[in-house]
Amino acid sequence: MRSRSTNLRTKIVALLASLVALWAFAAWVTLRDGANLLGVQALNESVSEPSEALVLQLQRERKLSLAYLGRPDETRREALGAERRRTDELASTFRESSTSWRATVAASDTLKQRLDAVYGQLSRLGETRSGVDARSVDRSSTLAAYGQVVRSIFDVYSALGLLDDQQVGEDTTALIELNRARELLSQEDAMLTGALSAGRMTAAERSQLAQLIGAQRFAADLAVSRLPAADRERYDAMVGGEAFENLRDLEDGILEGRGADPRLGFEATDWDAAVAPALAQWSQVVIAGGDDVVERATPVAVTVIIRLVLATGLGLLAVVASIIVSITTARVLLRQLERLRDAAFTLANDRLPSVVERLGHGEDVDVAREAPPLEFGDDEVGQVGKAFNAVQETALRTAVEQAELRRNVREVFLSLARRTQALVHRQLTLLDAMERREQDAEELEDLFRVDHLATRMRRNAENLIVLSGSTPGRAWRRNVPMVDVVRGAVAEVEDYTRVNVLPLGNVSLAGRAVGDIIHLLAELIENGLSFSPPHTTVEVRGQAVANGFVIEIEDRGLGMSEEDLAAANHRIVDRSELNLANAARLGLYVVSRLTDRHGVRVQLKESAYGGTTAVVLIPAELVTDSGGAGGPGRTGRTDPSAPVVAARPGPSGDRPAARPVAPVALAEAPTAPAAGPSVEDDGTPGLPTRARPRTAGPAPAAPGGETELPVRSRRPAGQSALDAPTVPTGLPITTPRPAGGGAAPGSTVERPEPAERPAGTTTDGETAPDAPAPAPAPVQRTGSGLPVRVRQANIVPELREDPAAQPDEEEDTVRVPEQVLKMMSSYQRGTRRGRTDAARLLGGAGGAEPTGGSGDDADGHEAT
Repeated sequence: MRSRSTNLRTKIVALLASLVALWAFAAWVTLRDGANLLGVQALNESVSEPSEALVLQLQRERKLSLAYLGRPDETRREALGAERRRTDELASTFRESSTSWRATVAASDTLKQRLDAVYGQLSRLGETRSGVDARSVDRSSTLAAYGQVVRSIFDVYSALGLLDDQQVGEDTTALIELNRARELLSQEDAMLTGALSAGRMTAAERSQLAQLIGAQRFAADLAVSRLPAADRERYDAMVGGEAFENLRDLEDGILEGRGADPRLGFEATDWDAAVAPALAQWSQVVIAGGDDVVERATPVAVTVIIRLVLATGLGLLAVVASIIVSITTARVLLRQLERLRDAAFTLANDRLPSVVERLGHGEDVDVAREAPPLEFGDDEVGQVGKAFNAVQETALRTAVEQAELRRNVREVFLSLARRTQALVHRQLTLLDAMERREQDAEELEDLFRVDHLATRMRRNAENLIVLSGSTPGRAWRRNVPMVDVVRGAVAEVEDYTRVNVLPLGNVSLAGRAVGDIIHLLAELIENGLSFSPPHTTVEVRGQAVANGFVIEIEDRGLGMSEEDLAAANHRIVDRSELNLANAARLGLYVVSRLTDRHGVRVQLKESAYGGTTAVVLIPAELVTDSGGAGGPGRTGRTDPSAPVVAARPGPSGDRPAARPVAPVALAEAPTAPAAGPSVEDDGTPGLPTRARPRTAGPAPAAPGGETELPVRSRRPAGQSALDAPTVPTGLPITTPRPAGGGAAPGSTVERPEPAERPAGTTTDGETAPDAPAPAPAPVQRTGSGLPVRVRQANIVPELREDPAAQPDEEEDTVRVPEQVLKMMSSYQRGTRRGRTDAARLLGGAGGAEPTGGSGDDADGHEAT
């Protein structure tokens, strides 16, 4: 598994390293033979040759020492002294040569030990000489002492290095054994020379001499049997010569003599004449055999040298050439692979993402131009390159096909959303007509609930439009107050009664961003409501900052972990396409698309209550200062930050008295900014306007203090919801129903516009003091959290029916002229207000108007 993870360079280096290691092993084997050859040569020059001369000199000194012991005289003493000095010189030369660095390097441990033994024997040679000079030793002990020195040198011969050739080794060993046999003959010569000098031989000496003769002959025959044919012929010629035959005759005479006879039967001159030529000829046989061994070892040495040259020289050249070829080939291969790798990285990191991004922007992509074929040759790498060309072409073509598929899916989403919008449009139109015809409060409540569900259906349809990359049809040409934008967002959530909107200030939002901001806020408020307990509220507040306007949506739910917050914030700022794997959180994708259109920034953070706070920063270019009521972007309301005044009936029931209430009470009922029908991108009409209970705002009281009739928005005959001008208004205000017949809890109170009244008329409300307000009754709500609608809760006190004082059906109610005057005045003021609002919307009087020519309806609800 490890070789798979290494790169190509490492593998090539490993192959070259193995080749170098193989060459090193072969070179070492060859060099070992060469080193052995050099070692043999060094030992032959520094040990073998000096030792041969030393052995011959020791043999001469030994012969003279035994002759001096046989008959000492001054001549022999002087000759012995000269031989000793010559021996010492050769011994010193041998010691120096054998301890040189060449011999030390080439010598084995065994050879070094045997050389040390030779050095010891040579150092004890002085004791033997002293005994000879003092004649304190006999001839046998002297012969033995010199024999030990010579034997130690022959032991060195056995430890010398040999060539790695079996035949050469055997021939060398045979020559050493033949030289040992010559040493036995030398010992025999020394003993006879001593005995002849003394003129007699003891029985022990005769016995020892007989052993030497027998041993010499046996050793010679054994060594000759191992010699090569040429060396054997030389030995046979030597043995068959006259000198050697004389030597054999003398030896046979000694062996045939009696043990007690001290006489030998021949003179010293006879022995010298026979033994001297024999020893010389024996030495010539050994030397000639050594020369033959050298000649036979020469081819072996030449072979070793040739192997050495081939293995080290040519092998090294071959290794160097292999390294050069491997490196060159590896570079070419690596260059091709690097091109292939760079092309793959470029495709994966640059071209393919660029193509996908361009396809996401709707651009056309030419696959042939974006995936040009790469040339890598015709070798294996070139074939891989061709395969890569096919892969990149397939990848780009697949990306194009996937983009087309996603585009088709978006078109399907858009088509479904448009169809859903059309159905919701028709449904809301039908609900509008039903609400205007219906008089029963309970039925109206159900209709309003269905109306609210349809509004949420419209937002879900717009979600599909946003995710498909298109723009929803809702749009405004003029600025809309920020409070109406927030109210419109609140009106699009399910549990709107739990939303608490704080004062937002006197600012307006650019009309081009109203629809998207309403949608964005609705998604965030919906999330806050969904992930918080049902008994808690979601607080919406806003204020102007240096970079625009900030709206904070804070819930009191379970909150999110740091990882979830980071993931949610990343999903909001991420502009990549919708990932169907995270389809459970489509709201964040919708928020991301909406913020990208207008440069709005949204960030989620932990709330101080443990929940989550969504901070929405609207850019300054989308926010304008309304400049008070009636300014740009306003719809005739008062400043939302001021207290809202609700109406309540006076003691006489003629005119509702005013009392301050909370600035915004979204917990009672929602409203939305004007959103009339608009033209979508594909030319389909937008959604019609819807009417809902309007919120109580600081409307001016009627002049003269008349008690005015409530105004209900009605369309003229033949006029559709698309044609009706609408005016966005505030949220409904609930007031407790007083005893004796007043507005029921949860009902809405219409604030009529001021109207002119005849001169000299007065109202009962101006003369009668206000009665104390009764204690507010608890607000009754339905199972879905909506306030319970109460019959006759939205009309003025004069029109409320008192069940206890209701006359019989047969009796006609006679109205006094003042009542008729008040009723007609209220009707006239309502008609005038409708015309004024319509003129303001159509004539640019500062009200908010959605693109398409219509805005909010008379009840102030968002266009649906």
